Amino acid sequence: MPGALDGYRVIDITTILLGPYGTQLLGDAGAEVIKVEAPPRGDPTRYLGGARHDGMGGPFMNMNRNKRSICLDLKQDSAKAALRDLIAGADVLVHNMRSKAIARLGFSYDDVKAIKPDIVYCGCYGYSQDGPYADKPAYDDLIQAASGLADLFTASGENPRYAPSVIVDKLTGLMMSQAVTTALLHRERTGEGQFVEVPMFETMVSFLMVEHIYEHAFEPPLGPLGYKRMTTPNRRPYRTKDGWAGVLPYSDKQWASFFTIAGRPDLADDPRFADIGTRNEHVHELYALLADLLAEKTTDEWMRLCEQAEIPAMPVMSLDQVYNDPHMAAVGMFQPIDHPHEGKTVVTRPPVTFSASPASIRRPAPRLGEHGAEILREIGMGDNAIADMTASGALRIADTGNED
Repeated sequence: MPGALDGYRVIDITTILLGPYGTQLLGDAGAEVIKVEAPPRGDPTRYLGGARHDGMGGPFMNMNRNKRSICLDLKQDSAKAALRDLIAGADVLVHNMRSKAIARLGFSYDDVKAIKPDIVYCGCYGYSQDGPYADKPAYDDLIQAASGLADLFTASGENPRYAPSVIVDKLTGLMMSQAVTTALLHRERTGEGQFVEVPMFETMVSFLMVEHIYEHAFEPPLGPLGYKRMTTPNRRPYRTKDGWAGVLPYSDKQWASFFTIAGRPDLADDPRFADIGTRNEHVHELYALLADLLAEKTTDEWMRLCEQAEIPAMPVMSLDQVYNDPHMAAVGMFQPIDHPHEGKTVVTRPPVTFSASPASIRRPAPRLGEHGAEILREIGMGDNAIADMTASGALRIADTGNED
């Protein structure tokens, strides 16, 4: 069965993580994604981590499956003409260049709309183009700092710090894939394309304020910003006799059960912990008690007791343990792929399942410019013109093997 986006063509002029991750999700859902890269090195994430061949690192191969690569020097007229021809047959264009930079190349929304009036044009920026930060450079770390995420760690007595994951890029990529799909649905209903702006800063602030707007959701505010259960320094994995565990009683029944299995049934009658409201007001003391009680048994003992009492709990696992986890194996999370150029590789499978239109991994990540000649032939360009573009440097094809 084809994916839900089967039949849609996406022109992907993005690099690093935000854009490639978002377009990977579109590709997994069935879209045809043409990745436009710049010579001489293409997307910088090609070079993250060790690799068997230059430009084919693990993160790149995971984020850029289900894509074909064309390498165009968009400073040259012949490359711009080729991209315009590609746009004429596309449904979506996604880029993460600064708006002024892509306009200088001749591919602003107005430029692209003149070629394809019903195009869904998505610009991924650091900051909304309507605000004073519009032209500021933006990277994941900077948005973690600016959005309030880095400062949230100070509630635990730490200095501001970054989450050990490229969380803003990936979250914004998710938002981009959702926004593009929504715009395509609008086009299906109305025939109308549109400009879609997906800014990192606003996306991350919106994400954090889901809960952290808290008592500031009123005017005047009823209290400070920050969800108290999230900001207490005692909210953390807890040390057990032999390791670490995450244990989260949440409902009244779960807390009463936890106090019983912990040997402190008297705490169920403590007025500080009577219901979700009082527990939230006294969450610092509550989680301090939780830490003390968990130290009395091993991780396995707590997992067994919590499962019997239907209390949410999981051990703290390393990345190595996650990679080899039996649940991950049962659901096939890490999929082996025989890459035609890179040999045996592993990628994560699409995590969402659809009974009628499943996501899939149909092609491995491409070498730089691997499909350039193939793509240009599809839009009617002859071999002599392709050879001229290659000779001028406007087009680069893969260094080895057949470009088709």
